[in-house]
Formats: sequence, C-alpha cells, structure tokens
Amino acid sequence: MELKWLKDFVALSEHGSFSKAADARFVTQPAFSRRIRSLENWLGIALVDRDKYPTTLTKTGLAFVEEARRMILDTYRVRERLQGQESRQSLIFFAQHSPAVSFFPSWIRTLGPLVDDTLVRLNTGDLHDVMESFMAGMGDFLLSFSSTDNISQLSRNDTSCIQVGTDKLVPVSALAANGTPLHAPGMGRPLKLLAYPDNSFLGGLVKEQCLAGSQSDLEYVIVCENALAEGLKAMALQGYGAAWLPSSLIQNELLNNQLVVLEPPLASVDLKILLHRFRHTVKPEVDTFWKYLIELYKQGL
Repeated sequence: MELKWLKDFVALSEHGSFSKAADARFVTQPAFSRRIRSLENWLGIALVDRDKYPTTLTKTGLAFVEEARRMILDTYRVRERLQGQESRQSLIFFAQHSPAVSFFPSWIRTLGPLVDDTLVRLNTGDLHDVMESFMAGMGDFLLSFSSTDNISQLSRNDTSCIQVGTDKLVPVSALAANGTPLHAPGMGRPLKLLAYPDNSFLGGLVKEQCLAGSQSDLEYVIVCENALAEGLKAMALQGYGAAWLPSSLIQNELLNNQLVVLEPPLASVDLKILLHRFRHTVKPEVDTFWKYLIELYKQGL
C-alpha cells in the first residue's frame, strides 16, 4: 500500500475521469491508471467499473472514498504528532539533481549562521518525483529550476515561492587539440548530441527552446541519453558529443578550457532557481528560515 494510491483514488472520485485526475496528480494517465490498479490489487476488490463510460466507481468504490480520505487524514495526523515529538530541529529539502549539486551546497553554506545546528536533509530526484514527494508533505521545501514561469502545478493557494538564484542552460563541447570545439553545427556532419529524455524537465526545455523553431533545420544525432546533467557533463568532457548543461555545473571546466560554450545559432535558456514551501507548517524553524529568506531576497510572497 502506498499513500499516493489513496490520494489518486480520491482525486479520481472528485474529478470523474482518469485524464483529469491524472493531471491533478501531476502524472501521466497510463501511470495514474496503473496506480489505481495497484490499489485495487492490494485491496483485492474492484473500485472502478471499467465497462461503463464515463468513469464510474463500483458500489464498493463509492463506499471506500470516505475511508480513503480518513486514512489519508489519519496518516498526516500521525506524522504531525511524531514531528512534534522530534527533539532536534530539522529542515528537509527536496531538489532536482542539478541544483542540488551545483547550487545547494554553496547556497546553504552562506546561510550557515541561520541554519546553525539545525539538521539539514537533502533528498534529490527528477522533478516529477521530488515534486510529488513535496506535495505529499514529506518535506519542508522544494528547490527546482524554472524557465520564464513558475511550475504551474505549484501555483496553489497553499504554497509560497521565492527566487533564490539564477542559472543558464548552455550548449557546450569539449575542445580539440587546436582549440576549436570537437562538436559544433556546420562541420559537414550531423551534430553529435548528448541529450536528456524528452519527458524530463531539462529535456523538454532543450527540445522546445533549443531544438525547435529557428533551430528546426539543425542536423543532429543523439548519441547518448541521460536524465542527469552530471552524467552528460562526464560524457561531454570525454569528447563524446555536445550537450546543454547548467552553467553553474561547469564553471571550472569552462575556466580550464575543458569545455567551451558553443556560439549561435545554438540557443541558451535562462533558468530561475525557485524555493517552494507550504504556507502552513508545524515546525517553527521552517517559519524562521523562510522569513529570513524573504528579507534576504526582498520577496514578500
């Protein structure tokens, strides 16, 4: 049993369709359907009548809705009670892999006097996973990249957001012995590209803002795919291909001429680094930390 299965089922009962409920739960419809099926398998009963359209819950499913809501509420009440008994203060962060590596360490160090002896816990993953964990209330903060606008799923009445930094997604390549890029457009062959999966946050940005539109005539071949920017960076350093990487992740490599930023027409993407939290928390150290950040960044959000 997973708590998210119960929350999925409640969302299905409220939205009346798998597609709308999946959108509300920030997952694809196939993944959402699998999770509802997993709940049914665990319970050993059918909750949804799949022979009817539109989506209809079975008689047992209708009766189980309130039970699911109660189980969710009881789980959070137990967590709040246990947190209230925790003797040591803590700040729990969820973060995308890249800002967790390139931004978080130096940022949290500058806040050392405020953090003091507070336990800092950092949990990393892809955007979907860390956002889901944050929205489930498993941590205090979510650190994420954003381009142009906030992540729409987090634009809610019960969450707040401040911008704590900036970054840029830049196209880079290793250098040849003569000091020119090993991989660049216009070299008489398709550009060898190290890519993020299309369904990842950075993969979507590269596809939509760097490889589409004016760059649609760019000839390229994907030679390696990795969801981790650190993994693509390692491959780029080996001269395996060009890659779009967060600038903060490659500062030393740029200074040491191990990598070079490729010239237009390849585009770069400006990134915001955002910190999200829920407006209400039972932990006073979270409120204290947030108030300090608002003053530091002059954002009363």
